[in-house]
Amino acid sequence: MNDQQAGIARPEHGHRPGGQTMSAGPDASGARPPDGRTDRLPRTDRTLHTDRLPRTDRLPRAGRLRGRPMVAALVGLAVAISGCAASSSATSPSAAVPAAAGQTATRPAAEQSATPSAEQPAPQTPAGQVPDLPAPDVAIPTDPSRLARSLTTTTAQLRRAVDDWVRDGDPGKGQPPEPVVLLALHQQRIYRYLARNPKVASRTYARLPKALAGPAKDNVTAGRNLRSLVRPISGAAKFRVQPPEPADVLLGHFRRAERKFGVEWEVLAAVMFVETKFGRVRSPSHTGAKGPMQFMPGTWAAYGMGGDIQDTRDALLAAANYLHASGAPRDYRRALYAYNHSQAYVDAVLLHARQIKQDIRNYYAYYSWQVFVVTTRGDRRLTGP
Repeated sequence: MNDQQAGIARPEHGHRPGGQTMSAGPDASGARPPDGRTDRLPRTDRTLHTDRLPRTDRLPRAGRLRGRPMVAALVGLAVAISGCAASSSATSPSAAVPAAAGQTATRPAAEQSATPSAEQPAPQTPAGQVPDLPAPDVAIPTDPSRLARSLTTTTAQLRRAVDDWVRDGDPGKGQPPEPVVLLALHQQRIYRYLARNPKVASRTYARLPKALAGPAKDNVTAGRNLRSLVRPISGAAKFRVQPPEPADVLLGHFRRAERKFGVEWEVLAAVMFVETKFGRVRSPSHTGAKGPMQFMPGTWAAYGMGGDIQDTRDALLAAANYLHASGAPRDYRRALYAYNHSQAYVDAVLLHARQIKQDIRNYYAYYSWQVFVVTTRGDRRLTGP
């Protein structure tokens, strides 16, 4: 099974559970169908024609992973809440923002006007007043001081928005509210930009508050690691995407799998985040891996415990089963390497898991990141506003 769970059998050497990353999710309302099968949720096929897209950022050439073909598109490429990945953005649909689950990337907007220096404290929004929310495609600053200022302010606002959502909303039903969606997307886009520009990133870290500099380095490093595994696509490519199950429904699945197999729920969440952006991508990988945890059929047969490879609950149990059989929780590095034979992948998953452990709001932020595809003409967003 390509990414977790199943009976207690030792994985064969080199029998990778997960395929390459892709993602999807549940129906537009975010509610789980009566029979509990996510494979029956509405899906949207999106065809990306790179020859029809305006050229944006130049992309680095990708190498190969231990002699195996690289994934054509790392759909789950983004990075955590208070620290994320490269360029572009990611947010999940909200009650106020329709889920355009298959948007092809957007053209970069004109450069923003200068923002205050990062050394100044983040402005506080008066009680009862809604802060200005960043537009989905607003330009990302390129100056380190402005980048640091934007990331500091966005992260602070996002954390407050997540607190409001958890306190006054219901993460167990539907999708995140508009403030969470737009702020998470903006944060994701900042991190993606920093992951693509190491020199700018280094100068930006020095201008961040101490409490944010560490998480930022972790998230940018994770994003850069994942990007190194991607081979940009060209021509036409079809991806199947859909909204994810509600955040707290997934949280229940993660914790149930942790209780059964002893694999920390934060690690399971980080794997699902990297593989399919919490189930947003439903397309099989180029190697044939399927489902929200990207299992190869043969691995699923050994560890899927008779479940449905497309069902989120079954897939998470299988992933925990596979990771446990591969060495977790005693040796997460060994277990994750069995899941995907790449040290860059292992490091990225553990960095994301660490962020979730440090602050559960990072889980809700990651959950709200969108799906991006790396093409020869730049990054393209498939989901979100």
